[in-house]
Amino acid sequence: MNKREVWVKGEALARRALEAKGYKILCANYATKIGEIDLIARQEDVIVFVEVKARTSAEHGEPIEAVTARKVSKIVTVAKQYLLSQGIYDRASVRFDVVECFPGGIVRHTENAFTLNDAAKYHRS
Repeated sequence: MNKREVWVKGEALARRALEAKGYKILCANYATKIGEIDLIARQEDVIVFVEVKARTSAEHGEPIEAVTARKVSKIVTVAKQYLLSQGIYDRASVRFDVVECFPGGIVRHTENAFTLNDAAKYHRS
């Protein structure tokens, strides 16, 4: 299985897992010139930006370890663009989650994997 197939299957698995928890998927693969957010969902009154990491093995570490400082900064920047495009930037409650997908359909969901403040630490002027 190539990387694209792993990613597509992982994203579908993550989507089903979130929907089973009652999340409403608002958007998949929201892309701007800066970067992309895999899934944008709503859980009650919170907008949840989800980074999906899928692996076929743990040979290169845990999937969440691939969410680097640079990736966090990009995700937050793209999230802000999404909120502005929806006209809800100044009033939305937001959260940043990571969903890891493992062989055999195993999913690990980390809520509040990082925050807006974390991204500010990583921002370079």
